[in-house]
Amino acid sequence: MQRCGLLPIVRAMVPVRYELLAKDLGSHARRGRVHTAHGTFETPAFMPVGTQGTVKGILPAQLRETGAECILGNTYHLHLRPGPEVVAKLGGLHRFMAWDGPILTDSGGFQVFSLADINKIDDSGVVFKSHIDGRAVTLSPEVSMRTQNLLGADIIMAFDQCPAGDAPVVVQEEALERTLGWIERCLRAHERPGEQGLFGIVQGGADLEMRGYCAKRLVELDLPGYALGGLAVGEGYEAMVRVLGHTTPLLPEGKPRYLMGVGFPRDLVAGVLAGIDMFDCVMPTRNGRNAYAFTAAGVLRLRNAKLAADLGPIEQGCDCYACRVFTRGAVRHFFQAGEMLGPILVSLHNIRFYQRLMADLRGAISGGSLGSFVTWDPRCRLGPGGLSEVGKEGGSGVV
Repeated sequence: MQRCGLLPIVRAMVPVRYELLAKDLGSHARRGRVHTAHGTFETPAFMPVGTQGTVKGILPAQLRETGAECILGNTYHLHLRPGPEVVAKLGGLHRFMAWDGPILTDSGGFQVFSLADINKIDDSGVVFKSHIDGRAVTLSPEVSMRTQNLLGADIIMAFDQCPAGDAPVVVQEEALERTLGWIERCLRAHERPGEQGLFGIVQGGADLEMRGYCAKRLVELDLPGYALGGLAVGEGYEAMVRVLGHTTPLLPEGKPRYLMGVGFPRDLVAGVLAGIDMFDCVMPTRNGRNAYAFTAAGVLRLRNAKLAADLGPIEQGCDCYACRVFTRGAVRHFFQAGEMLGPILVSLHNIRFYQRLMADLRGAISGGSLGSFVTWDPRCRLGPGGLSEVGKEGGSGVV
């Protein structure tokens, strides 16, 4: 693998600061706090995804009630529609989303390589067809930075190439070298370094040597934070855990660490044990819109006919709005009747489920009981092959 050099770039201000509050003695897990220009959020944190400037169907006040403190916007989608200039004219992404807390925007790289019809990719950037109108669109480190600067999120991500988990080694190496070349261009194009923290993304597939090399080169740049990308893209759970265990400790203790786009509750727990601070995934809301509710007993399929007259809440003991106010039978009816309220209620429940899990993990780390918590709490094992198998008829743990 060719070793490319990166020039150190000095930044006058660090707009994102990590505060370490507690460490677990039996793992790399840690409890902390991330400070940004729009407030702080507690870590480990799960960040709901607002792909096109909104967490689908959820009002900002409802998001706050779930315990969410930091949310995401998507550079790829917002670049295509309505465009970063429009968002900037409307007051920036915070005003646009009516969210006064911390916001993170991804670089658009993952969506380009997973969703788009790509016409060309080289070191200059990517040319792809818009899924909206078919026009040719170019996304590059400079375009990604300009878009994110205009959107105005507190944390922004470097443009990277994210190959599939099963891509050949030569493809992984090429993507890694390109990602390392693009980070320098991102730093040079970043026009708001005193207001927005630019995170680098560690790539390298399931190859530990490539992951270690990428982490080393990014750490040399002394970025405000670091992310692990290219996981949960087909490499398998055990490979993901192996990469997390190897790579996360290589990242600076005094900077936030972010695992991108992952995933099931057990994936989050594995990340926390490895020392990850930040997580995001569309799973709570996407599954919520499809009548799948996360519970400690497994996934509850709310279209199930046996729930038609069920008086219980989605999950006994849950304090979310949906569980406090509605019965399973009512929620099922909303889905069967095509009412919007069904997806909204289950999305709210699922986001709260994730937030309760993260709050309990933070408490266990602070209280020195993380090992026993992970052992006995069934939420820590929710995932494919565990207590729930999302979308499989008769899967174990599906209630």
